[in-house]
Amino acid sequence: MTGTYVREFEAFAGNGGAEGPAWLPRVRRAAIDRFAAVGFPTTRDEEWRFTPVAPIAQTEFRPAGPGAVTRAALGPFLFGHAEWPRIVFVNGKFAPELSVLSTLPGGVRLDNLASALRTDGELLERHLTRHARPETTPFAALNTAFMRDGALVYVPPGIALEQPVHLLFVTSPDAGGTVAHPRNLVVVERGARASVVESYVSLADGARYFTNAVTEVVSGEDAWTEHTRIQRESERAYHVGLTHVDQARGSHYRSFTLAMGGAIARHNLHVRLNAPGIETLMYGLYLTRGEQVVDNHTAIYHDNPNCNSWEVYKGVLDDRSRAVFNGKVFVKPEGQKTDAKQTNRNLLLSSAAKVDTKPQLEIFADDVKCTHGATVGFLDPLGLFYLRSRGIPTQTARKILTYAFAAEVVDEVALAPVREELNRLLLARLGHLE
Repeated sequence: MTGTYVREFEAFAGNGGAEGPAWLPRVRRAAIDRFAAVGFPTTRDEEWRFTPVAPIAQTEFRPAGPGAVTRAALGPFLFGHAEWPRIVFVNGKFAPELSVLSTLPGGVRLDNLASALRTDGELLERHLTRHARPETTPFAALNTAFMRDGALVYVPPGIALEQPVHLLFVTSPDAGGTVAHPRNLVVVERGARASVVESYVSLADGARYFTNAVTEVVSGEDAWTEHTRIQRESERAYHVGLTHVDQARGSHYRSFTLAMGGAIARHNLHVRLNAPGIETLMYGLYLTRGEQVVDNHTAIYHDNPNCNSWEVYKGVLDDRSRAVFNGKVFVKPEGQKTDAKQTNRNLLLSSAAKVDTKPQLEIFADDVKCTHGATVGFLDPLGLFYLRSRGIPTQTARKILTYAFAAEVVDEVALAPVREELNRLLLARLGHLE
């Protein structure tokens, strides 16, 4: 299907879809040339050997068209705060009638990419595609070639946002067989503070479609950025995402990633520490059932001294589902006084579920504190016995212990309304505890 995408790009470019600032067509062309050269990854590629992308590569998806979504349909995805600033995309296309863009302080930008390319050329030329480069993955190259819309968040120096900004990507009920390539750019300038929630949700339960998303985050000097990414696609859909973060001196980046949708779902999170005194916190939870496959690949680049990173990812797997975790921490010779900790823990609710976990440290400095570890196992029989001995039925005891395992990482979400909604989703997946 590689050739199909190349032909579609030529048609896309011929119809004016590749137009934009002078620098953009060149970037698009280089991206599709890159994709044509490398094609879709296969299990022979080390970075993709546990991710079965063949169903994506062998399916011919058509470009997503506009879909009809009402404000009422968005209710379950707004965390009980419809007043929060938000930008909504339906099938990858900006939906102004569903968005709330008028409650931001002066200088803060929340806009759709297609519009911003006409008005913020200098800002976008400086950042767009400069961090998550097309050569990062074949899917990033495909996204770069076909990107047409997505969200721009810009927070000027010294501004502290009082409310989170919500980027909401909705798939409509009639979107089966389509593909969308959302592209997002978040720039938090020097000394600014912002919380960004990035949600991928579906109204098309049971539909098969493909979302190929890329998000670039720039955290300026002494900036504070919290980033929550929620993937709740249809459990028959395909979702591939790349998030690349660049941090400046003294900045703080805190992320939480939830993956619970998709037949095949993959997310790459790369964070580069570009100066001393940086702190990076990364938390993640993945919940799988049926025959879902969820893959989390993370990479933290300690390129400078006196930086700290902390990473905890947990998974709960049921039925015949599979999960993959590959977490890398790279410490350059210049990265002295690095303090890096990485943990991956997995709970199997079924003997047929499977996890491939590979935490990695590559350290080229000699004055560091770096640890990593991974566990895969079933519920503790002693814990079950303890609860049952106090009159709690076996099934309820299993749910209590499973919830406690997952809730430990959900508690790291700083935004209370988001944390409460994630707890509700977790309870719904496990069944209500009574």
